[in-house]
Amino acid sequence: MAAGEDSGPVLVVGAGPVGMTAALTLRAAGLPVLVLEAGARDRVRPGSRALFVHRRSLRLLERARPGLGVRIAAYGTTWRTRRTLYRGREVFAQTFPRASGAGAAALPAFTSLRQVDTERFLHEACAEAGVEFRFDAEVDEVRADGDGVTVTDKAGGSWTAGHVIAADGARSGVRKALGIPLEGTRSDGYHVVVDVADPPGGDLPVERVFHYEHPGTGGRTVLRVPFTGGFQIDLQCRADDPPESFGTEKALRRWLPRLVGEDCAHRVLWVSRYHFLRKVAASFADPSGRVLLAGEAAHLFPPFGARGMNSGIADAVAAAEAVSAACSEPSRGPATVAGYASARRSAALYNSEAAGAALDHLRPRPWKRATQRAAAALSPVVPRCGEWLERAPYGPRGGPARGY
Repeated sequence: MAAGEDSGPVLVVGAGPVGMTAALTLRAAGLPVLVLEAGARDRVRPGSRALFVHRRSLRLLERARPGLGVRIAAYGTTWRTRRTLYRGREVFAQTFPRASGAGAAALPAFTSLRQVDTERFLHEACAEAGVEFRFDAEVDEVRADGDGVTVTDKAGGSWTAGHVIAADGARSGVRKALGIPLEGTRSDGYHVVVDVADPPGGDLPVERVFHYEHPGTGGRTVLRVPFTGGFQIDLQCRADDPPESFGTEKALRRWLPRLVGEDCAHRVLWVSRYHFLRKVAASFADPSGRVLLAGEAAHLFPPFGARGMNSGIADAVAAAEAVSAACSEPSRGPATVAGYASARRSAALYNSEAAGAALDHLRPRPWKRATQRAAAALSPVVPRCGEWLERAPYGPRGGPARGY
């Protein structure tokens, strides 16, 4: 499709998991879709990033493209054991029975895989569904009114459509062009996240381990999560820790062996740093009701609780369904889009509050730290204390649309 032409009823901006989910849902409704992506066709996006695809997301993907959720679940890793330790002593452990059955009816509670692999499955499904892509199209200007939307990229290309779903990430060019602010907070302390490949022929336990005040890191908290082909280490640093003390390859060679063994340094795939971000767009739609924000274009959450990509997938499906309804009955369009914006913003605000509760637990005040210490001491005789220590780092669950 050439720049400057009418792009049809819907344009999706962003070819990440959220944008491709929206495109697949629109195609399932019979609508043609063009996806604009700022990056190159052969771009490489390193790191595991969003690891978890929850059952609800798998079901939504399965609905958008039958077989997709099953393929992602089969490729990913579903660990059945979770363990929590406090200063080196186990305070909680649970192993779930292996799931039985096959196909969509037996989708697991979650699957764990690198985001690049999730995107690979989504892109293959988009190709099968007839989704069109235009790469190297970084959005610079968006003009929306009651009749439609015109999107212009930095190279001067332009596209028009009846509606736009903006899924172009945390630095969303669409959101900026519309002047919609992100509102929220950023934590002072930071985390270092490291991907480590499984050793050749190794037989590492497939389990998730959360370790309060790990003695091998000077009392810093550590999360270890497996994914297909390796595992991720998330180290919680203190606000006054210099980044070069933990977040560089040289620093990794010093502290990582204390956690996962001396032979791990040459198996590091990726290292990055992040802060807890809790930000939600002031509105999930523009005043004309023609542009809908989804995923990180609309909200930013920390990784704990796996809310980011999973809530983005829910956004994508809801946005695509709202646009499909608006295309079928134009008179209902404004109300349908307004309903989407209200419902998904409520879910995002819930997720933001849940992430705040997780942060309060991960970076506790003195009284909360004393409570954690007491719970760890009581856990051998009061199992609910250990269960609380296991659940609390991820924030509360539930809420609007189950928090997603």
